[in-house]
Amino acid sequence: MKILGIDTTTRFLCLGLYDGGKFYEYRLETGRKLSSLLVPAIQRVLSASGLEASDMDYFACGLGPGSFTGMRIGLAAIKGLSVALGRPVAGVSTLDILAEGAPDEYSRIVPAVDAKRGLVYCASYVRRRGILKRLGRYSLLSIGEFARNFSGSAILGDALESYRQELSLRMKGVTFLDKDYWFPSTSGLMKLAFAKIRRGETEKPEKIKPIYLYPKECQIKRTL
Repeated sequence: MKILGIDTTTRFLCLGLYDGGKFYEYRLETGRKLSSLLVPAIQRVLSASGLEASDMDYFACGLGPGSFTGMRIGLAAIKGLSVALGRPVAGVSTLDILAEGAPDEYSRIVPAVDAKRGLVYCASYVRRRGILKRLGRYSLLSIGEFARNFSGSAILGDALESYRQELSLRMKGVTFLDKDYWFPSTSGLMKLAFAKIRRGETEKPEKIKPIYLYPKECQIKRTL
């Protein structure tokens, strides 16, 4: 099985390639240059592995929530490859990828992605017997709502860059993970994509959609 996966929902491009047990990983901080760097990065990883896009059996993509522009660019690229080559796509939530990257020692995990405007994209997860399970829905919450809902958890994600001090004053029994856990990992993306593919949870490119928690009018929407 061969899988090419990307996540472009944050300021880091995560790009992974799985080839029958071999794993290639590429991570690059792109800032505002994602659109010009994505295709060359894909070509570079494929070339290094000695493969072509047409060799892939599946494609995978981070669906957000996260950067609107990043989600659109990444999903457009994967849809283009999928349509052109007739391959299915495994879509993975960026919040799931973040939670997957949390150290095993934590049983209650809450990824928190900065949604700007004093809001946070988030979800709650519990780890039981080594298996991570999401509790409830992906949410868009104010800082106050977030603080009221997730005491006693390990919190990770780039929202801590802006709101860590405020959250530390409002919340009890929390652990704030350091910057190594604030952004999606390529290994997390590929692990979750591989699991979805094994379960048969893939989609045709025209069916797959990004996870938008802001409505089109950009008013607050709390849950998906």
